[in-house]
Amino acid sequence: MQNLTTVMKDHKNPVEMLRNSQIGMYVYPVVTPEFSNWRVEQEAWRHSAVLFDQSHHMDELIVEGPQAEAFLSHYGINNFANFDLNRAKHFVPVTPAGHVIGDHIIFRERDDKFILVGRAPVSNWMQFCAATGNWNVRLKHDPRSTSRPEGERVLRTHYRYQIQGPDAPKIFEKMNGGPVPDIKFFHVDWVNVGSKRVRALRHGMSGAPGLEIWGPYEDKAYVLSTILQAAKDAGVELTRCGSRAYSTNTLESGWIPSPLPGIYTGDGMMADYRDWLSSESYEAAGAIGGSYVSDNIEDYYVNPFELGYGFYIGWKKDDFIGKDALAKLKDAPTNRKKVTFEWNREDVLKVIASAFEEGLPYKWIDFPQPNYASSSADMIMSGDKMVGMSMFNGYSYNERSVLSLGVVEQSVNEGDILTLRWGESDETAKTSAEKHRQAEIRVRVAATPYAKEARENYADSWRSKSAV
Repeated sequence: MQNLTTVMKDHKNPVEMLRNSQIGMYVYPVVTPEFSNWRVEQEAWRHSAVLFDQSHHMDELIVEGPQAEAFLSHYGINNFANFDLNRAKHFVPVTPAGHVIGDHIIFRERDDKFILVGRAPVSNWMQFCAATGNWNVRLKHDPRSTSRPEGERVLRTHYRYQIQGPDAPKIFEKMNGGPVPDIKFFHVDWVNVGSKRVRALRHGMSGAPGLEIWGPYEDKAYVLSTILQAAKDAGVELTRCGSRAYSTNTLESGWIPSPLPGIYTGDGMMADYRDWLSSESYEAAGAIGGSYVSDNIEDYYVNPFELGYGFYIGWKKDDFIGKDALAKLKDAPTNRKKVTFEWNREDVLKVIASAFEEGLPYKWIDFPQPNYASSSADMIMSGDKMVGMSMFNGYSYNERSVLSLGVVEQSVNEGDILTLRWGESDETAKTSAEKHRQAEIRVRVAATPYAKEARENYADSWRSKSAV
């Protein structure tokens, strides 16, 4: 039987396997690429109101049963003591060695029922843990919509919409038929969407105020039409956001969406997990892109402290996977910190201009987001020394700048000018990377979150907490 373990054996090491993946571009599926154009769609979340359709690009995992809370608490770093009904958390599981596997947003709908939403690595891990552990839980997995449906009908368990921006409250009041409850950040309450009663999470992916709503997928068309009519009745220009602009919203709010899952090393439980994962899984088929090449896959891993998640680790819990390792990592001088990199305008234009000149060009910078791999790792240099890693990049029309999110050594300060090596160091078999040469792009280390709204209004969130 083919699984991740057998696939890895066919390669020199996991890095070589992932750098030469044939999976192609990472696609945000089903949703129209652009409803108007991605520049206007980016502007909307900063200046008016935007509608995100989040119904298709994320896995959904329903966990329920008498031991649902104990199960999730054991495999996540989070403190569950204050996780009441109608709350949401940023759920992060790690390996026994303390490496981040991924993250989900987790909603508590009942004492014994939770919904987790996010990328595949966490869904896969939790299914393995339930299948191999002795837990009285039931799991229902609804994987993300296929990237290339080829005309086939796409169905999900739930639709999921998010409306945000400075004019969003006017839309909420119209669709609710009156003032909506004052919902605290990452809390959930009920609102009306026409005749439908739906749950609403106070959230904001791009840093602007907003609500995320969800319900049965069969209600999707009705909910959409009601939202659009409410915006019209409120006199608000609501811009629908396509999949091209959607992937860039996190650049302004500071969340790194695609760290490499730290599951390719480790014995015992981790070896069993690699045997359990199929050869078609995200972990087996995914791709690493970028200038950083190391023979050691662990050089691409991150821990919760580096991503700014350390402050909500539930240290008082009796036990959870990775607790001992995280205790040792907590104050480690090797821990890096999360930052935003602001790319130098002249250097970006130099890279783009090379595509109009004779000879081998630099690696193309696709706009608004050069999403040519599942996970990215571009070298951040101070002189001849590598001091960090750029992990997710794109262009913000609101800031008129190419930005990226990543991690750097503690000695790096805001305002420092460093160099990002852009492009693959050599030819890879990735179908998403054309023949090119590397470029050096100056980057300025900037605040995270980059957007002023997120910095000032996410006071109780990981986005605005220091990384250590």
